[in-house]
Amino acid sequence: MSHLLTCQGLGKSFGAQRLFVNINLVINDGDRIGLIGPNGSGKSTFLNLVCNRMDPDEGKIVRRRHVRSAYLEQSDVFDEQASVVENLQAALDGCALDETERYNRVQALLSRAEFPDTSIPVQLLSGGWRKRLAICRSLVVQPDILVMDEPTNHLDIEGVIWLEKMLSGTLPESPNAFLLVSHDRRFLENTVNRVVELSAVYPEGSLQVEGGYSHFLKVRAEFLQQQQQLEERLANKMRREAEWLSRGPKARATKARYRIDEAHKLKGHLSEVKNRNRALKQVRIDFDTTGRKTKKLFEAIGISKGYEGRTLFSDLDIVLSPGTRLGLLGRNGCGKSTLMQIIAGSIDATGLKPDLGEIKLAPDVRIVSFDQKRERIDPNITLRRALAPGGDAVMFQDSSLHVVSWAQRFLFRADQLETPVGQLSGGEQARILIADLMRQPADILLLDEPTNDLDIPSLDVLEESLLDFPGALVLVSHDRFLLDSVCDQVIGFDGNGGVSYYADYEQWLADLKGLKNEEAGRATPVEERTSEKKNKSRVGKLSYMDQREYEQIEEKIQKAEEEHEHLQVLMDAPETISDPQKLKTVWEDLQQAQQRVEQLYDRWHELEEKKQSDG
Repeated sequence: MSHLLTCQGLGKSFGAQRLFVNINLVINDGDRIGLIGPNGSGKSTFLNLVCNRMDPDEGKIVRRRHVRSAYLEQSDVFDEQASVVENLQAALDGCALDETERYNRVQALLSRAEFPDTSIPVQLLSGGWRKRLAICRSLVVQPDILVMDEPTNHLDIEGVIWLEKMLSGTLPESPNAFLLVSHDRRFLENTVNRVVELSAVYPEGSLQVEGGYSHFLKVRAEFLQQQQQLEERLANKMRREAEWLSRGPKARATKARYRIDEAHKLKGHLSEVKNRNRALKQVRIDFDTTGRKTKKLFEAIGISKGYEGRTLFSDLDIVLSPGTRLGLLGRNGCGKSTLMQIIAGSIDATGLKPDLGEIKLAPDVRIVSFDQKRERIDPNITLRRALAPGGDAVMFQDSSLHVVSWAQRFLFRADQLETPVGQLSGGEQARILIADLMRQPADILLLDEPTNDLDIPSLDVLEESLLDFPGALVLVSHDRFLLDSVCDQVIGFDGNGGVSYYADYEQWLADLKGLKNEEAGRATPVEERTSEKKNKSRVGKLSYMDQREYEQIEEKIQKAEEEHEHLQVLMDAPETISDPQKLKTVWEDLQQAQQRVEQLYDRWHELEEKKQSDG
């Protein structure tokens, strides 16, 4: 295996803040590395060191001769007046290529990126297409190491899946190796073969695990559990040694001098382990609810909306009740945020209204929104005023909390309270908005891209809090992991005015691409799903998941019966009858197999009755 780059004992600080120390990392051909860590751990700084855009305070980086690297920043800077093609061609100015090869590289990448028009100026591109162009620009030089900082930012789900394909290693344009920072857990699972986490919780400052993200989580959980157990063992041992040290001089004189030295070393070791375990802090997120028991909080009947002759969605029916968790899926600009604005504006006479259709609200319903553009944050006010606008205390769930305690809940230090909000990172600003949401009791929670800039530990806590929220939730997110975990139904936008209900994002994506296989299933159009009052035909009472189960259950029954028959033969075998212990084990397995067969038959009859009633 060929080493492309080796980091040896890297350390970096900014002023009094120490980001990381003694980080070692080797990048080889074929490595696909995901770099994660809490906000402020130094991930972007580490990428800058690897790309030679910054010098380390300690350690060194050794690069193989003639290694080419490319860096994809979070922000995209282009020649705004130049076209898509011209910007890519400009990226090759430093490469020794003839005109034919330059042309072929650019056109091949643009074809992979599926740009509808490559001649338009970059200034006319949406955020998602700008990100695709930035990715193409980093790939067109064919780097040996591609370094990417949050590459999925501004990409919709289709864009993220396209990027996964580009990084798969199966395409001519795929990089030999890459190092990326991302908080998209599904993206990490689908792309990387090694995960590196920067965190003060580890003795060496980082944890490096070969394998995908799910395997990393298992290894990480085991390590943290072992480190917690280590602290408990050291603490117990320290108590015994402290008791011995506290005895009189005569008792101590009978002991070896080395034991006194070892006791002091033990105290230092325990302190180090305690500090590492205390570094594992999480944002505490709890959304407040009004406790309303109303069955229907919000109902939209046949609503439509369009702009400048273009229909975003039409004839859409929605019912939001306590416990509803609805996801909105679609390309950038398809109308998801517009629908959120209509729901939010339904409680305000001046809010955005649909062009057609009717909206019904429960009396005095409370709707709270998360602003993905962060327009509510004044960059000039201090963190103190952003967290506690009314003074030095906030009211949360009928309790008064001092602003310092409230700030600590979101991992802000007391010495940050006078910092202007504009100087905080994107992740810190996102936590301010979530703090603002938590202070407002809600019946309906509208979250438009709440995961932007949040680190993975914060995403985990956000996910748990949303699952515990008893009100109605409407979520727009490109985080497929969060959508799968939280939402029990989604509305998919096709970009041409059509909307349908789906079981999950994979079904929506398959339908969008016109796939007609069993895995894709069949989407239930909105007008068929919620229009009994309009006397339209319905698809049936079998849900998408029920239909999939029905198609597979006969095969499951056959396998269960085969297992039961195998155990019955084993039960009657002479070697089983002559061994009491084996006989007992086989008999218990046989009973479980019999129960499994009966359960499958009961479920099959239940699905059959549903299907017949549909007809």
